[in-house]
Amino acid sequence: MTPPIAPAGWSRWLVPPAALAVHLSIGQAYSWSVFKPPLESALDLSGTQSALPFQLGIVMLGLSAAFGGTLVERRGPRWAMTVALVCFCSGFLISALGAETRQYWLIVLGYGFVGGIGLGIGYISPVSTLIKWFPDRPGTATGIAIMGFGGGALIASPWSQAMLDHFGSDSSGIALAFLVHGLVYALFMSLGVFLIRLPRPRPGAQTLPGAESGAVLLIGSVQVSARSALRTPQFWCLWIVLCMNVTAGIGILERAAPMITDFFANTSAAVSASAAAGFVALLSAANMAGRIGWSSLSDVIGRKNIYRVYLLVGIAMYVVIFLAGDTAKPLFVLCAMVILSFYGGGFATLPAYLKDLFGTYQVGAIHGRLLTAWSVAGVLGPLIVNRVADAQSDAGKSGPQLYGVSFVIMICLLAVGLIANEFVRPVHPRHHLDTRKGEPDGHAAAEPGV
Repeated sequence: MTPPIAPAGWSRWLVPPAALAVHLSIGQAYSWSVFKPPLESALDLSGTQSALPFQLGIVMLGLSAAFGGTLVERRGPRWAMTVALVCFCSGFLISALGAETRQYWLIVLGYGFVGGIGLGIGYISPVSTLIKWFPDRPGTATGIAIMGFGGGALIASPWSQAMLDHFGSDSSGIALAFLVHGLVYALFMSLGVFLIRLPRPRPGAQTLPGAESGAVLLIGSVQVSARSALRTPQFWCLWIVLCMNVTAGIGILERAAPMITDFFANTSAAVSASAAAGFVALLSAANMAGRIGWSSLSDVIGRKNIYRVYLLVGIAMYVVIFLAGDTAKPLFVLCAMVILSFYGGGFATLPAYLKDLFGTYQVGAIHGRLLTAWSVAGVLGPLIVNRVADAQSDAGKSGPQLYGVSFVIMICLLAVGLIANEFVRPVHPRHHLDTRKGEPDGHAAAEPGV
């Protein structure tokens, strides 16, 4: 399972396609809202209940990334991609069985628990490898790969809707759609498993105990171990920033199809199921574009500044939707796309932000631990939006009134993230790694290279 070292003359630009093969597949998670209305109808579920597989999947994503981050880096990206393939695709097969037998708990177990492990391991599998291949442009490199996770729904959303239209929206039709997803994604993710390569170490490069697979450390800059990173305020400030930004974006994303339908249900511009699926695809495109566009911009203006943009402009977009979102469909779509572009950009910029603060020594493991913020947000965002919408519906309200309270909450959460970002400072030297001992003791250490 150890990926081969790239031969002399190997182009580093062949590595991002390997990451994309995995991330485009697991990015299907962002098209879950397409399955919500059929599941609610076929299995008599509420909006909160139909969100559970997605919520559990995001929880397991963060937990598996956190607990498996060090193991992933020790065993290498090919092992991680294989585990991701098996878990993610098995999750679809279990879900297909659950839909066919009308056992909703099997869908939660398959898509949420088993598939969620595949999401987490697959998500972090190429990140540190890409940073090692592209130390000069970490934002762009990780943005290219993580762009695939955001863009997965651009393919999966219309594809899923087409299968539901063809197979039917009853439990048997949903089961067939899940089955096709599992088989096709297994083939596509196999490309990443076979394409991945590690960079060749430079002659004389220093390797430390506990350094991640393929890491190259040069004397002169900051390196912080994963254990020490957890003791820094920078880690927890970034945890809050990520959690708030993700909560604000995932709340819209998880309920995207029914949300746009509800917003314009009482107007002359009603939204059909196909148009709602198209809206999900547009959000996926914005999510994907934000991951490469905003993360590349962060290489120019800095990570802290780009997060200021994400959080401050995100607040403004939510205010516009809250005040005038139902007056014009293009305005609603545009604001939602901007919010989702920031959501995606936040994910893609994060590894480079971590590399700037903590170095490359165990950046994959640190990244995995930080993704527990995604687990919390994966529950918090959909729970806020769905629970408030269900409560408002029970109170006899409809249309935009279902979401007003949720949007006010999201505005407040983004403000909290904006404040936390302002507290991010360079890591204190006492946490820096001593390259002679592999322990933090205040000595300056390393800079990445390939």
